[in-house]
Amino acid sequence: MRIRNFIGHLSTVTRHRNAVIRHCRKAGIFWQGLRHDLSKFSPQEFISGVRYYQGTRSPNEQERQEKGYSSAWMHHKGRNRHHFEYWTDYSMATRRVEPVKMPLRWVIEMFCDRVAACKIYNGAKYQDSDPLAYFERGKPGRIIHPETSAFLESLLRMLAEEGEAQTFAHIRRILRENREY
Repeated sequence: MRIRNFIGHLSTVTRHRNAVIRHCRKAGIFWQGLRHDLSKFSPQEFISGVRYYQGTRSPNEQERQEKGYSSAWMHHKGRNRHHFEYWTDYSMATRRVEPVKMPLRWVIEMFCDRVAACKIYNGAKYQDSDPLAYFERGKPGRIIHPETSAFLESLLRMLAEEGEAQTFAHIRRILRENREY
C-alpha cells in the first residue's frame, strides 16, 4: 500500500507541477513556473503527501480530517507566495492578522495553479468552468484581500466564459503593460 501511495503521490505532484509550468509559460511567467511547488518535495510535505494520498483530492484534506490540521499545508503555504494564505500580516490599525493584497505575478501563478489542480483532479471530465466553481464553493470562508479575490475571480470567470486562449492572452497583456489590478 505504501509503495502505491508513494508512486501515486509522486505522479500526481509531478503531473500537477508540469501543468502549472505549462500554464505559467502561456501566461508569460515561465521562469516563475519552474520554481512552482518545489517545497512539495521536501520531507515535511512529501512524507505527509504519501501517508495521506488517495488520488482523488489533496492529501492535505485527508490529513486535516484525521488530525484536525495539516502540517504539510502549514509548511507549504508559508513557503509559496502563490497562495493567498501566505499574504497575511499583523495590521497595526485593527491589531489583527489581516489579508494583504497580492502582487500581480503571484496572483497569476495562483490562477495557473488552480486551473492545473482542477485538470489533474477532474481528469477527462475537466471543463473550463471547474476552477470558477471550486473558487465559488470556498468563497464564504476564505480570508483573502478583497481586490485579490475580485481579480482572481475575474480571471476564473473569463476562463469559464471565453476559454484558455483568450484568458492567457489577457494575462500576457496585463503583464506586458505592467498594470495593477
